[in-house]
Amino acid sequence: MDPLLLAAEWWWIAPTAVAAGTAGVMGMRRHSSTVSGRRLAVDAARHDLREAQLAAAERRTALKIARADLARVSAERAAQRATAEQVAGARRMLRERERDAKAASADVRARQVRLNAARAAVPSASEPKPLDRLHAAHDAVTARWMRYETDLALQIAYPGMTDVKSPVTAAYLRAAGHAVEMRRAAAGRVTPAEFAAYRDAVADLERAFEAAEHSAKVQAGEAPATAAWQDAAQDMLSRSADAIDRAAGAAAAAFSAWSSRRKPDKPDQRG
Repeated sequence: MDPLLLAAEWWWIAPTAVAAGTAGVMGMRRHSSTVSGRRLAVDAARHDLREAQLAAAERRTALKIARADLARVSAERAAQRATAEQVAGARRMLRERERDAKAASADVRARQVRLNAARAAVPSASEPKPLDRLHAAHDAVTARWMRYETDLALQIAYPGMTDVKSPVTAAYLRAAGHAVEMRRAAAGRVTPAEFAAYRDAVADLERAFEAAEHSAKVQAGEAPATAAWQDAAQDMLSRSADAIDRAAGAAAAAFSAWSSRRKPDKPDQRG
């Protein structure tokens, strides 16, 4: 066949091959980025947000059902086919579902913030990957714990840290075992769900260690004991102060705007 005719007949092969090659390279780059794990924290945060959104939708549905049930029981009470206790029970259920829906909505907002933070913190090629950072955080807590296990002076000074009968120490040991299980599950090719489970386990481990260490220092007389009601009271005071500040700021802004509208123009005193 004439080479010119062959070239004319198969002219489309070259651009198609180039396009396919470009798409393949882009796909390989995207795949390598995912496999390398640099965006693993983003994928996990997106997974968490999706799960929170699904849970929030379920809570909203449960809230609608609770409202309908209260309306139905109230109507039956008016028709003397339901008791006052049934109405009170339906009202309690409605309040509980309202609290659940608010908590789920707050969780969605928190997960969105975490997703935004993960997107902003995607490491470069020269920085540790999210899973490596998680391993480092896990190892750091374990190292801090091992100091109390291996240092005789620390064992004498803080016996609570090695007392398995202590509730906070037992809670730490349970959290440590769970974190190890999640670390094993997140070995090899890690999915976003596995990373999220391991991330949460390490966070629980850090909180459990801080609680155990604080309790041991309280026993040693190095830290003041803080009752749960004091923490709750302090949290309430902080939120109240924030609310007062916001209200005061809004009132000041509103008064300033009202004054500027209502203030009459001064007459010109110059002759």
